[in-house]
Amino acid sequence: MRPARNVRGSVQLPGDKSISHRYAMLAGLAEGPSRIENYSTGADCASTLGCMRTLGVVWDRKVDQTNVIEVRGSGMSLAAPSAALDCGNSGSTMRMLSGIVAAQPFSSEMTGDESLSRRPMQRVIHPLSTMGAQISSRDGKPPLRINGAQLKAIDYEMPVASAQVKSCLLFAGLFAEGETRILEPLRTRDHGEVALLAFGAKLEKRSVGQGSKVRIRGGQRLRGIEARVPGDLSSAAFFLCAAALFPGSKLAIPHLLMNPTRARLLDILMQMGLKISVTQLDEVNGELVGSLQIEGGSLKGATIAGGDSAALIDEIPVLAAIAPYTETGIEVRDAKELRVKESDRIAAIAKNLQRMGAKVEEREDGLRIPGGQELNGTELDSFGDHRIAMAFAVAALRANGDTLIKGSESAAISYPAFFHTLEELTER
Repeated sequence: MRPARNVRGSVQLPGDKSISHRYAMLAGLAEGPSRIENYSTGADCASTLGCMRTLGVVWDRKVDQTNVIEVRGSGMSLAAPSAALDCGNSGSTMRMLSGIVAAQPFSSEMTGDESLSRRPMQRVIHPLSTMGAQISSRDGKPPLRINGAQLKAIDYEMPVASAQVKSCLLFAGLFAEGETRILEPLRTRDHGEVALLAFGAKLEKRSVGQGSKVRIRGGQRLRGIEARVPGDLSSAAFFLCAAALFPGSKLAIPHLLMNPTRARLLDILMQMGLKISVTQLDEVNGELVGSLQIEGGSLKGATIAGGDSAALIDEIPVLAAIAPYTETGIEVRDAKELRVKESDRIAAIAKNLQRMGAKVEEREDGLRIPGGQELNGTELDSFGDHRIAMAFAVAALRANGDTLIKGSESAAISYPAFFHTLEELTER
């Protein structure tokens, strides 16, 4: 990566990963066909489609159209897999799909790559086992061997806020006897609830303190839909932060996801000094979608803690990567979840910033990164993590000298065209 003078242009982002995963799973269960436009181009969401095919779901990608997936729903009746369900690098696939296969009248094995095989799955194993599934694992880590069963509803209080666990249990609740109730301690992404409603399911949700309680009754049927997945807000974060680095930068992002459980990123960046205006706002299948105009200004610091850490868990790496360029720095607390992502993201951020010459205080649950620093181009490591690779590509735009990121191809996990798109938007 070479340093840049500015960021200008318009970027049409691939479909949101979180929504694409859930649409593919629910479309596979629905009665009738579904047509999903702007499906995520990332390898993780391709893993979800691959698993659904292994479970007997028929789908086609329209080669003459951009990222259109047509799915022939199974009517809630999946086929016993003839091979392992290969989730690749996708923890989202494994965690959420386990709630569906746990309710099937057959056994399944869920596997993943080396990185995924190190990630904890006990947070879905425990509640699904309580519902009646039989799940064996390697000390709570993949591969998972799941003997499906007729599940029974549970009233479950999640010890750690997780949108993936919540969706897993809601999907399992579709098949369970009785009403499943899930209490999350902090409000997390609600794409699972919104998608279920779009596919015709009925559920109830209410706020409880800083979190929420969701109820879903088993025995429901889903219907196929036609949908366009809005642009991925977590991918937009990299371009928003790139624009934030340069006073006078101008960026347009059309058809971007604006879901309130995700849009905290925009609030934080505006508080830091990035000028963001929404020129159009619509609701599509229950999701808010907007078009943004962005202009760079002076960049203040921020503190990310509590509910913000849960809401920004995917965006913290890039916010931390640009922290040295801010006036007062960025402090991240209550983000221990970052330790068990595709890499230990707290350690990865600290190591790469230190290699670029920054002062960083690494903590068990976060980081403190002072502002007013300069970064120097050097050789960095992606640690095989797509968000670390992309975050430090952004940080490199204002570094002194060129930066080499080893393993940068990991960006394909979520955004194969990332480096090409970033190059098109930068002025040198």
